[in-house]
Amino acid sequence: MTGTGPTPPTPPIKVLIVDDQLLVRRGLSLILSPNPSFEVVGEAENGAQAVTLAHQLRPDVVVMDIRMPVLDGVGATRQLAATLPGCRVLALSTFDMDDYLVGALRAGAYGFLPKDSSPEDLSAAIRTVHAGDAAVAPRLLTRLISTYVRAPHATRPTPTGLDDLTPREVEVWRLMATGLDNTEISRVLDISLSTVKNYITSIFDKLSVRDRAQAVIVAYESGLVTARAAAGDPPSDGHTR
Repeated sequence: MTGTGPTPPTPPIKVLIVDDQLLVRRGLSLILSPNPSFEVVGEAENGAQAVTLAHQLRPDVVVMDIRMPVLDGVGATRQLAATLPGCRVLALSTFDMDDYLVGALRAGAYGFLPKDSSPEDLSAAIRTVHAGDAAVAPRLLTRLISTYVRAPHATRPTPTGLDDLTPREVEVWRLMATGLDNTEISRVLDISLSTVKNYITSIFDKLSVRDRAQAVIVAYESGLVTARAAAGDPPSDGHTR
């Protein structure tokens, strides 16, 4: 009788750590290295070095500081998104740098965390972006974008594909941008969770955005959602079809 044999172990997630402060880099490495789910393959002290090392080491996830010399995290993220699309960027920063964080998300980062996050949150976020999902809590993202759009330098370009959205897709997009998750959207609109997911996939395709984070940014920049709405105005629960 032929056996199937043991299931091969899942390979660790290869992580590149990027920060201009040696203490931060070593601290992140000490957090991740003992976990067999991760393999820290290298460290970089600026964005330019990060891009070079990423091409050499091919990490699965780059944990990237935003504000660095030579090339900042936004510029490095943009280059990696263009040249190594399979490499996911998780941005690290502080909440007093909202414009940098939005810039990183628009450049192609899959999520962001504050630098005072717990080791558990960091590990979970790395796993999330490695899976191709956005590691940004909806309401946390909403608060960040609300601050960003209040800034006097914020621009509001017209997104491509806006005219292609159906009225129901616009409603789903608006609810998503005001901080509702998929389950909450399905409850407000009285539709199934799978239908919500189908709408969101279609919205991403029509707006040419990669994930929820970028879709929310475009919603604010286009004027679909205002900071006042995100701050607490209750969404309509009408059941128009």
